[in-house]
Amino acid sequence: MIKVIGGSGFIGTMLCKRLQEAQKEFAIVDKAMSKSFESACKIADVRDTKALENVLKSGDTVVNLAAEHRDDVRPTSLYDEVNVDGARNLCDVAEEKGINKIIFTSSVAIYGFAPPGTDESGEINYFNDYGRTKWAAEKIYREWQNKDPENRTLVIVRPTVVFGEQNRGNVYNLLRQIASGKFMMIGNGKNMKSMAYVENVAAFLEYSIDAFGPGVHIFNYIDKPDFDMNTLVGTVNSKLGKSGSTKIRLPYALGLAAGYGFDLLARIMGKNYTVSSIRIKKFCATTQFDTSISKKTDFIPPVSLQEGLERTIKYEFLEDNTKDELFYTE
Repeated sequence: MIKVIGGSGFIGTMLCKRLQEAQKEFAIVDKAMSKSFESACKIADVRDTKALENVLKSGDTVVNLAAEHRDDVRPTSLYDEVNVDGARNLCDVAEEKGINKIIFTSSVAIYGFAPPGTDESGEINYFNDYGRTKWAAEKIYREWQNKDPENRTLVIVRPTVVFGEQNRGNVYNLLRQIASGKFMMIGNGKNMKSMAYVENVAAFLEYSIDAFGPGVHIFNYIDKPDFDMNTLVGTVNSKLGKSGSTKIRLPYALGLAAGYGFDLLARIMGKNYTVSSIRIKKFCATTQFDTSISKKTDFIPPVSLQEGLERTIKYEFLEDNTKDELFYTE
């Protein structure tokens, strides 16, 4: 059986919808109940080895999506407890139960502010706890696979920023600002952004369940072509019937100074704000990655990036879907 750990979340829910449509047997393992698949959900936390022992069985294929990933996680020790210790617990139980296939969703955050076109061979240069702990988790999974390399299959998928309907992350926040007419461009807008539509990421995870045999298989996940910020904003405005140009622009230095101001205010007030220095840096950085998927596999994304963006805009701003479940990510 396919066990989707963290399957109650954004990508996990989409993956399980695809598995259901393909009539593949699966169960969700999550610390929170799935609103879409209650009958298929088993409650367990990756920090609890005993709980994992109760839900994982010999012969299972494990897809691990569980992670602490937001920029504002407190206490920061949760990154290590969930991402690193959780990986170690999962590998220990997999070894005990004789589980030989694990698909792990890591992140391009392990590369940090990487040179444009960075692929799977890129230098590891994380800048935050999320990237650090994702890289530490990858090494734990590699150690697990290396103990029985002839029989164990490890697939590591490193997505770039994932967006789509029902998600309340950074891409949605950007789209909402543009839709409101209050969007302010920070910097010149020429920085490139790699993105990934959620259905395509889920489709590649589903593909990975059967496509690979024993060994370690590592892939960045990016939907091409990349947009620069000016093009992205213009595309959104056009879909919403607005002017394609950005009227308000703020130099990067001033935007970053404002971000540091909100950092200080957050510490003083004990609250989280949508503006922070790290979010300003991420917004203005070129985060442009490459992938070997098209070279090493026959996988074809079911949805173009342009269509995924248009679907998201239509769902979020042109239709009334207020009763649907929401997922809060970065």
